[in-house]
Amino acid sequence: MSITFDSLALGEPLQRALRDRDYTTPSPIQEATIPLVLDGHDVMGCAQTGTGKTAAFALPILEHLTQNPRERVRKAPRVLVIAPTRELAAQIGQSFTDYGKHLPFDSAVVFGGVGKNPQIRAMSRGPEVLVATPGRLLDLMNQGHINLRHLEVFVIDEADRMLDMGFIHDVRKIIRELPEQRQSLFFSATMPRSIIDLSRTILKNPQHVEVTPPATTVEKIDQRLCHVAKSQKRELLDHLLSQRENGLTLVFSGTKHGANRIVEQLSKAGLSAAAIHGNKSQGARERALGDFRSGRIRILVATDIAARGIDVKGIDLVVNYDLPKEPDSYVHRIGRTARAGAEGRAVSFCDELSHSLLQGIERCIRGEIPVDRDHPYHQEPTTAMRNAKAQPQGGNRGGGGRNSRNGGGARRSRPQGRRGAPSRGRAA
Repeated sequence: MSITFDSLALGEPLQRALRDRDYTTPSPIQEATIPLVLDGHDVMGCAQTGTGKTAAFALPILEHLTQNPRERVRKAPRVLVIAPTRELAAQIGQSFTDYGKHLPFDSAVVFGGVGKNPQIRAMSRGPEVLVATPGRLLDLMNQGHINLRHLEVFVIDEADRMLDMGFIHDVRKIIRELPEQRQSLFFSATMPRSIIDLSRTILKNPQHVEVTPPATTVEKIDQRLCHVAKSQKRELLDHLLSQRENGLTLVFSGTKHGANRIVEQLSKAGLSAAAIHGNKSQGARERALGDFRSGRIRILVATDIAARGIDVKGIDLVVNYDLPKEPDSYVHRIGRTARAGAEGRAVSFCDELSHSLLQGIERCIRGEIPVDRDHPYHQEPTTAMRNAKAQPQGGNRGGGGRNSRNGGGARRSRPQGRRGAPSRGRAA
């Protein structure tokens, strides 16, 4: 008999919010995590993108606040969630708002790329929940607008991406300001050694929850690899997209300037597209995402800053125009499709200079990506190509680093330890 949200120890206001959204059955990460967080445990969760991690911690946290009311303190949140990108922070903040709509709690979201004054005013009201990116959070802490002395629950979401983007020093500074007595929740789609080492500085006797092995890809995604000359990648993209009449497509570029050029090319071909990357203002990024969600544009071109945090229903094709430099990023990129159990496609272009990147990806996912030889630009790779080292895609102009700062069943082990906070029926 499958578990339902009704059977979890969540109060009626949260149950009502779940019913409002037609959520009935928790995902594996939610089913395993919510009871542990409600019991007060520190949790280390590993689950690929699109499995519902946000609700897995947001619901029990809101229940904790309900069961343990406190008077608000200006500038001092009771809950802190840090996330690597503006888009993901905004998405998490919206989830807290949606799930807590029948509860008397306030939340705030702070990130760079926008003015500080509205965020400062929001913190002065004493929101119980704060969602933040590390850079802006530290800025406001240093200016005296945020203090963490009253913090009860600390969450790191997408920890591996946080490290990929160079936030490790900021994260360590934040951790030093946290009270010793707190509940800590740590979520990551992959668990390399650096992530495990970081978790040990944050968590106390954590309970481990894992949904699918690290770096596995969603089974419902139809993955294909296209060998193509670098000089013909634009023609192949035009060919691929010209065959599609409906659906949303997310295209990943290795650089910000490359993303802009791809959008220009698609526009000349009569295809509606927009770019999203670290050089775009927050307003431009929000407009592009809004147009993409609504279907006003059908193609969004992104750098890896968008590999996490874009939760858009209806993306049925992901195109890796440039292969990612970090093999783990392949999993996060293609995980933008096949959300919440839907099916999806992922097509990756491999040019003559990218074979070492391909080899790293296939080692990471523990398998070979099926090759599509039927497209008109197929170039059978030579031995020299396979042995060539990957070339830079644009120096330090890529989309991830510091400049961007402003399915399977769950398995859990239970080491001795503490207990602690909540989730939702679909992917969060």
